[in-house]
Amino acid sequence: MKVYLNGQVVDAAAARVPVDDRGFLFADGVYEVARLYGGKPFLMDEHMARLRNGLGALQIDAELVAEIPGIAERLIAENGVDGDGTIYLQVTRGVAPRTHAFPTTAVRPTLYLTAKPFKGYPAEYMERGVACITVPDTRWSRCDIKSIALLPNVLANQAAHAAGGFEALFVRDGVVAEGSHANLFGVLDGTLVTYPRSNYILPGITRQLVLDMAAELGIPAEERPLYWDEFWRADELFLSGTTTEVMPIATVDGKQVAGGSRGPLTARLQEAYRSRAGI
Repeated sequence: MKVYLNGQVVDAAAARVPVDDRGFLFADGVYEVARLYGGKPFLMDEHMARLRNGLGALQIDAELVAEIPGIAERLIAENGVDGDGTIYLQVTRGVAPRTHAFPTTAVRPTLYLTAKPFKGYPAEYMERGVACITVPDTRWSRCDIKSIALLPNVLANQAAHAAGGFEALFVRDGVVAEGSHANLFGVLDGTLVTYPRSNYILPGITRQLVLDMAAELGIPAEERPLYWDEFWRADELFLSGTTTEVMPIATVDGKQVAGGSRGPLTARLQEAYRSRAGI
């Protein structure tokens, strides 16, 4: 597989990042994952806008963002990804002597990209729903930055997999906010409910697409906290994300929720998503 690293397209096995890269030393960087359908990037402009915002929050020069779509197209061709797949990209502050403060002299950000096939999750996940667990939200308070510092998310997702589940849902102050790698929606009395855009959740690209599709379909939606007690009585629950798309939740903490299967609004939004993605 070919990858892009700092101006060169090389075999993945040959790619090297210096040990003084601040991404390696401090997780000082951000990343994006975009979906490919039929070899074509989906919602790439939206991903690039979020990347610019993340780089701005970290005070990393965002000038290189303009190069990324062209690099991605080259990698798609180089790796022969003519079907479904993903683009992964990561930008760090760059290479500098290790000290917590930013480098005092200008350094070039490190840019890394890959493009590879991804067939999506099994159809039964999309039709029957997945199992989730709940975990305390121990993350920092800038979850809106798509930081490469993902250890709390990794530990939460590992806990879900160890319990035989698919995803972990973060709970903070009596509110079920989002998953370790996906946003969360509930349906209460015919209205979609999802945590409001803020520093406590990732502003998911697919999350916003779901809200846009709901508006087009005439489905009422509210961006507000989904409280613990109403979470358990929701008529439908589903995840949204670049790789999860629109995925129903069937059980949480071993208990059946939302009827234990995909609900009608979830199914309508799945159909609308497929239409948008051209699949």
